[in-house]
Amino acid sequence: MSGAGGGNGSIRILLADDHTLVRRGLRLVLESQPDLAVVAEAGDGREALDLALREEIDVAILDVAMPRLTGLQVAWELSRQRPQVRCLMLSMHDNEQFFFEALRAGASGYVRKVDADDELVEACRAVARGEPFFFPDGVSALVRHYVEAAREGRLGDDDPLTTRETEVVKLIAEGHTTREIARLLGISEHTVDRHRANVAEKLGLRDRVAITRYAIRRGLVQP
Repeated sequence: MSGAGGGNGSIRILLADDHTLVRRGLRLVLESQPDLAVVAEAGDGREALDLALREEIDVAILDVAMPRLTGLQVAWELSRQRPQVRCLMLSMHDNEQFFFEALRAGASGYVRKVDADDELVEACRAVARGEPFFFPDGVSALVRHYVEAAREGRLGDDDPLTTRETEVVKLIAEGHTTREIARLLGISEHTVDRHRANVAEKLGLRDRVAITRYAIRRGLVQP
């Protein structure tokens, strides 16, 4: 993807965060720059994904923790359906687990909210050019992780869950019933049960407590 977006040469940005005041502040930061334009906003992950699939955007700024779908889930879907859109994760946490989950989801960058005023503009420009942008501690963690993984022969590890199974896990961890999950995802209760059985078979997660712990480790929900 080219770093330049619309006809005026600006980088077209989708801004997704479930806090209106946060979005307002970030938009002011971004649109103070002549080469950045926020062309769409979303207050939850499902809305963000729908907009990202429908609108012409170059960069999707996604809060890691959002209702309905997390920013990580949105990034995963975009990497599959619209890989030309660069995903930039925004989080209040510098948790290494969230950082690595963002990389696995296909994100091109990761910025902590506390650093957003200083780093978000350059992060958008970098990922729009096709370059990664990570906070310094994240880079150190990435190097350390891969050194350890290479030493232990773990570089080929993959998450065994499908995107739909991950969605079900997130909703279970949030306390939703089977009926509610079926309604939210537009599938039958039988299908929800089947996905849950697949999760149990793949990961051995057979009760809500175990599923919730896994969801927290994956960054799907906040503790």
